[in-house]
Amino acid sequence: MKKVRKAVFPLAGHGTRFLPMTKASPKEMLPIIDKPVVQYVVEEAVESGIQQIVMVTGRGKRAIEDHFDISYELEDVLRKKNKLALLSELQRISSLSEITYIRQKEALGLGHAVLCSEMVVGSEPFAVALGDEILYGPRSGLAQLLEAFNQLQAPVIGLQRVPRSEVSHYGIVDGTPVRDGLFRVERLVEKPDVPDAPSDYAIIGRYVLTPDLFDILKTQKPGVGGEIQLTDALNTLARHRPVYAMEIQGDRFDTGDKMGFLKATVHFALNREDLGEEFRHFLEGILGPHQLNPDKDTPGESVYATR
Repeated sequence: MKKVRKAVFPLAGHGTRFLPMTKASPKEMLPIIDKPVVQYVVEEAVESGIQQIVMVTGRGKRAIEDHFDISYELEDVLRKKNKLALLSELQRISSLSEITYIRQKEALGLGHAVLCSEMVVGSEPFAVALGDEILYGPRSGLAQLLEAFNQLQAPVIGLQRVPRSEVSHYGIVDGTPVRDGLFRVERLVEKPDVPDAPSDYAIIGRYVLTPDLFDILKTQKPGVGGEIQLTDALNTLARHRPVYAMEIQGDRFDTGDKMGFLKATVHFALNREDLGEEFRHFLEGILGPHQLNPDKDTPGESVYATR
């Protein structure tokens, strides 16, 4: 099977959980300190070996394109002011990856957003990464899935365990264990009620998929919420070929959720070499030294998480 070279970023959602801020600004451009959320995900994909990113955007998302584009005027200002470190960082961002933009005219669901990428993805296997979910750890989430895909030569869905009380917020996997943390998918249940959930393994925003999924998405009927659900199409695919789901190691931050965004901001601030110590003292002054128990991660342990 061909090497996975492309990653699809579905970015056309309205970001209703963050209104009114997202009325005019994309949720993916929310800053975690000095870097927008979507940049963390792009850097994860690049670190994993992805060569081309296909961003499926919608109205009001132009800021994402501008962020990854060259800004000649700003670069000239920084050059004249001898702010060469900032200039170098901006140039790095604009050259991170080859990026193609596709417009999803209506937000008809994650499955529809993935289908919009078919003309660019073509007949190759491809990754999918949600642009508002940051994964943090010594090894990128996509790299873990890509390794499994190369071994299995079959679609692989990213998982993490969630509290049983939260299963109704996620797609949940029902599968047969293959080895520790790896399952062959029997079925996927979109946002089940707690008593009906087949497990506490939740689908997170990372997938490695095969192009035969596109034909299924073309005839997929709307599911939960009246949208074309990717989980429904994957259920159909799993009836025709092996589909796997794998637990991803590392911390996950859903920055499209207010609490997830706050947790990500605190986490990355505490792990920044230039900010961590001062910010820790600030928090201790509010909470008291015995109330603050931050993660003990070593700053800089993950390239994409600390740039």
